[in-house]
Amino acid sequence: MSAYLPPRRLILLVDDDRLLLDYLKTVLDHSGYETMTAESAAEALQRVAEREADIALALLDISMPGMSGLDLARRLKEHTSVAFMFLSSVDDAETARQAASHGAVGFVVKPVDAARLLPAFESALARADEIRRLRRTEANLNAALAAGRETSLAVGLLMARYQTDRNTAFEVLRDHARSSRRKVNEVAEQLVAAEELLNSLHGAFAGRLKAK
Repeated sequence: MSAYLPPRRLILLVDDDRLLLDYLKTVLDHSGYETMTAESAAEALQRVAEREADIALALLDISMPGMSGLDLARRLKEHTSVAFMFLSSVDDAETARQAASHGAVGFVVKPVDAARLLPAFESALARADEIRRLRRTEANLNAALAAGRETSLAVGLLMARYQTDRNTAFEVLRDHARSSRRKVNEVAEQLVAAEELLNSLHGAFAGRLKAK
C-alpha cells in the first residue's frame, strides 16, 4: 500500500515579467507546490474567480502596468479570502509599510533567488494558514453566539407565556427539538419568528380597531 501524500498547496504567481514568472514557477514546483501564473492583475482576478477556494497564497508584483499589485491586493482583501505576499524591486521602509498596511503576509525583494525566496515564502504561508484558522474560529464563535441569542430569546418567551422557570423552559424547548430531530437553535429561531409575527399582527389588529 502506498503512503498517503497530502495534496500540493496551490500558489498564484502574478508578475508582468514572463521570465521571472517561469523562474518562480520552477522553484516552487520543484519544492512541492502546485502553481498557476498570471501576467496582469486582470488575469489574476480571473484565476481567483476560477479557483479561489484552492489558492493557499498569492505572490503579487507591486509594480505592474494597469492595475498595480497594491490595487490588486486591495481587491483581494475586500472581495476574497485569498492571502497574499508582495514581490518588489524596491527595498525601503515606505514600500514595506504599504505592503503591511494592505494586509500582506510577506515581502520579497528582487532580484529573487531560491535561497531567500523559499524561507520567506514558507513563513508567509504559515501566517496565511494562521489567519485562515483565526477567521474560521471567529466565524464559528459568531455563529454560536447568534444561536445562543436565539435560544435565550425563545426560553424567555416560554417563561413569560407559561409562567415557568428558565430550566423548565429550556428543557421543554430541548425535548421538542429532540422529538422533531432538529437542533435547539432551529426550533428557537422558529419560535422567535412566530412571536414576532404574532406581535406584528396584534399591532395591525389594534390599529384597525382603533380606526373604527
